[in-house]
Amino acid sequence: MLVGDPDIARIFRAEYGRAVSVLVRVFGDIGLAEDAVQDAFTEAVRRWPAAGVPPSPAGWIITTARNRAIDRLRRDATRDDRHAEAALLQVAGPADAGRPEEDPVPDERLRLIFTCCHPALGQAAQVALTLRLLGGLSTAEIAHAFLVPEPTMAQRLVRTKAKIRAARIPYRVPSEAELPGRVGAVLAVVYLIFNEGYAASSGGQLIRADLCTEAIRLGRLLAGLMPDEPEVTGLLALMLLAQSRHAARTTAGGGLVLLAGQDRGRWDRQLIAEGQALVRQCLRRGQPGPYQIQAAINAVHSDAPDSAATDWAQIVALYDQLLALAPGPVVALHRAVAVAEVDGPDAALTLVDGLDLGSYYLFHAIRGHLLRQLGRHAEAAAAYRAALDRTGNAAERDFLRGRLREVSPRS
Repeated sequence: MLVGDPDIARIFRAEYGRAVSVLVRVFGDIGLAEDAVQDAFTEAVRRWPAAGVPPSPAGWIITTARNRAIDRLRRDATRDDRHAEAALLQVAGPADAGRPEEDPVPDERLRLIFTCCHPALGQAAQVALTLRLLGGLSTAEIAHAFLVPEPTMAQRLVRTKAKIRAARIPYRVPSEAELPGRVGAVLAVVYLIFNEGYAASSGGQLIRADLCTEAIRLGRLLAGLMPDEPEVTGLLALMLLAQSRHAARTTAGGGLVLLAGQDRGRWDRQLIAEGQALVRQCLRRGQPGPYQIQAAINAVHSDAPDSAATDWAQIVALYDQLLALAPGPVVALHRAVAVAEVDGPDAALTLVDGLDLGSYYLFHAIRGHLLRQLGRHAEAAAAYRAALDRTGNAAERDFLRGRLREVSPRS
């Protein structure tokens, strides 16, 4: 849905996921809930510019969406749609009036994530659908996270919703005993929300602080809910240590500042201390996982007063461990960056050129950086142009243009 009014767009970002989660609890049907909330925002776009934003916009959206959903169910029920009849009975039945059951997941947004991560779906489908339903990420942003074209991701989401509908998959809040079986997909959702906030795939700003804040909030809730899950602790540590660099990652004008050039005096020492304490807690448990290892990598960075003093050999060793647990080309790409600091850019370029990541802008940006270090400026320029073609973020594009100018012949 296109939202032109900035106030409505802001409310959409903030309230879409919560509104969907409320309606899922009422109707037990995610597709119906999503359609009804979209209808409510369409009505808001029509009414609010003239009538003004209501005092409680979230309440208006939820009430309007609930009414739209009931109207749609009544229409469908007249066509002998048993699914619609069952949903209407759920709305009107004793579940609304009776004593509410104690919920193992008290937060509405986190509850929706656990609900969407249904074991009847593959984990990739769970994660993609949940990211879409939360309202924080568009289909294009989800496609960027999965390194696939937007039309491909749109088709996957449609097929996933169709499977839910056809198989009558019951979307209910899982019991406490079911939470551990879903936590892997839930962590992936929170991590991808944070990643999109940390380096936005499109738009004028490098960082979307709202998504970073929300992901860390969800991470803290998960850590309180599941304190004995080491990967939950690891993800929270990873996000806190990455977030500690927030103030140093951009210039006053919003320009991108790479890790090596950041003023480490601007890093948030409180977040670093909290993140490092969590990493030590993970180490004591001795049950390493991908999020814990990534947190440990960030902890090594946070220990160093500058880039030159970083223990790059330890970082390479940690990436070796990460590749053993979670092999993949993106992990290998980041490992190559660390290898460049230990063995030089030529060794790193050999590793990078062996990866199948041609659609990923960072692959080309890193190649450009390594080629620039080697003095192969014409090839570096071609790599920077390829990176420019593959990112929609204005801050990243400005940075790449600057690097392109540095390696291009003066006219």
